[in-house]
Amino acid sequence: MEAYLERAQRIVARIDELAAISEDQNGITRTFGTKAFIEGRNKVEFWMKEAGLATKIDSIGNVRGKLLCNQADAKTFVIASHIDTVVNAGKWDGPLGVTMGLDLIEQLIKTKTILPFDLELIAFSDEEGVRFHTTYLGSKVVAGSFDVDLLEKKDPSAITLREAIATMDGDICNLEKDAIKSEDCLGYFEIHIEQGPVLYEKNISTAVVTSIAGQQRIEITFKGLAGHAGTVPMNMRNDALCCAAEFIIETEKYALENKENIVATVGKLNIINAASNVIPGEVICSLDVRSADENILNKSSKHLQNLCKKISEERNIRSEWDLIQKTAPVTCDSNLVDLLSQAIAQENIQTIALVSGAGHDAVPISAIAPVAMLFVRCFKGISHNPLEDVELKDIEATVKISDNFIQNLIKKYNQ
Repeated sequence: MEAYLERAQRIVARIDELAAISEDQNGITRTFGTKAFIEGRNKVEFWMKEAGLATKIDSIGNVRGKLLCNQADAKTFVIASHIDTVVNAGKWDGPLGVTMGLDLIEQLIKTKTILPFDLELIAFSDEEGVRFHTTYLGSKVVAGSFDVDLLEKKDPSAITLREAIATMDGDICNLEKDAIKSEDCLGYFEIHIEQGPVLYEKNISTAVVTSIAGQQRIEITFKGLAGHAGTVPMNMRNDALCCAAEFIIETEKYALENKENIVATVGKLNIINAASNVIPGEVICSLDVRSADENILNKSSKHLQNLCKKISEERNIRSEWDLIQKTAPVTCDSNLVDLLSQAIAQENIQTIALVSGAGHDAVPISAIAPVAMLFVRCFKGISHNPLEDVELKDIEATVKISDNFIQNLIKKYNQ
């Protein structure tokens, strides 16, 4: 029991060490390609090397450490999560999965466990999609599904993704070479905080993820006519911000009416050439729509697009609807889910199954391999927030479950 506690404490210490690396000294912000991200990435690679893994940083900035078995032509089982963050983030979202994966592999090395497959630990470089408004850059490269058109996408400082990769010493010519072939990938396992309140309310340490909701990210531009705030009568205005505001309120209303099936969020709002005495002439906002049902997701997105068009026409505003990203819902692999459920039952913990409303790197990886996810309880379900927290006892329980899971996988593979 004491050994598990010590391992949990070491995981927390590493998470704290990584949390100290930030673009913002008053919070935790570590977005793709920044100096803070590179420093954090190098820290994780150091830990992997210290553990005895063969490491590399690939062309998109993923940190990858491999533990090889002694079998020729062995397949690879991937354990992974991400180390980038949102702005003003908590310290657990992403790094928990990376540090717990490292702890698991260190234990296998310590106990001289004979593996029938290779293990690869990956710290993905960009899951959140903050800087370039597109998620899964790191895992899409590993899955071989990276869209090269994204290389010309610009961040708010007009730096292209191509340029950002170059500043990290990445090579866009090698992006395809960094992919794992489907026939070589045995499976994928990700540990992640729940980012929701179910486990907290039930007072249960962990849950098995059965599926991951699909999502669509849209950028909407409202174009009206800028004018003097004091001289243009209210009934003669083409106010882009008021149009955007009405659309946002109607989006919330629609999502509330369909709350059992979808969630919809406008998280970014940019008023072009904003001034207190100027009628807004152009506004750009984001829209994030999610559902575990692909048909409902598509139907809801189309409804909101039509709603946007209707409101814009009524206000004499031109609107542009740009689909930035679309991911279908993902079903986790039943065999891996069974092994994970068994691992939980071995610790006499109630096994519950959850659908993830949040997106994860398991989504793109599911195209090349069976995937499994384990959720860990977090304080009041709070995430993407400095109040994000995980109790030591839940980390200790997850350490035990992870050990059980990998041993169950080894036994099954050897049968």
